[in-house]
Amino acid sequence: MQIRDQIVLVTGGARGLGLAITQTLISEGARVVVNYFSSETQAKKLAKQYPKQVFTYQADVTNKDQVKVMFNAAKEYFGSAITSIINNALIHFEFNGDARPKIEDLTTQTMTSQFNGSVLAALNTTQAGLEDMKKAQFGRIINVGTNLVQNPVVPYHDYTAAKAALLAFTRTASQDLGQYGINVNMLSGGLLQTTDASKATPDFVFDLIASSTPLKRVITPEEFSSAMMIFLSPYSHAITGQNLIVDGGLVKG
Repeated sequence: MQIRDQIVLVTGGARGLGLAITQTLISEGARVVVNYFSSETQAKKLAKQYPKQVFTYQADVTNKDQVKVMFNAAKEYFGSAITSIINNALIHFEFNGDARPKIEDLTTQTMTSQFNGSVLAALNTTQAGLEDMKKAQFGRIINVGTNLVQNPVVPYHDYTAAKAALLAFTRTASQDLGQYGINVNMLSGGLLQTTDASKATPDFVFDLIASSTPLKRVITPEEFSSAMMIFLSPYSHAITGQNLIVDGGLVKG
């Protein structure tokens, strides 16, 4: 299925990286379900600008019931079910090395919050879309990860542990769902310049990362979003359970 024929849910799709993903999908001709939690103004602006391509819906993706209602609402709006899911939403996090919780400060609540925002949210959207994807014998699920799992240069314990768990879930889900024509993959970025989560990062950190990459620059949200289209395109038919790192070559493998 071509990208232009897909209906793609982007969680957290109205701001930051999610907005860049949404805009890339729009340019590819896809219909996009823009999920948001608090970014109502940005979401409504997208819906007004692209009424035939964009459907916006407020939902807490860690709430299973709200996610199910969102899928049903999107199906009614477009007349067809969601075919593809991009689990991008980020729960209350900033890349600020000075403010990060140290080992001594970590709590069950902190760890659980990030796990719920990464893994539980992905489980909720996957389960909500599963019946229609099985019927269609087609589905594309892309989870947004981080290269900090492979290279934890800054120990964001809660965030990185949650994304590592999401990577494991990506691979186990791909094993379970491949028989139905559903591909599950992860796209992992480094520090992107600039998103809402990275706006607290000092400039010298961006400069250090840029100097360490073969490309000698930091990757933008738009570049990351473009790479995501690989997993949505027909050329990825035989690719599942994979983690593609898009960080300018900083981390290998």
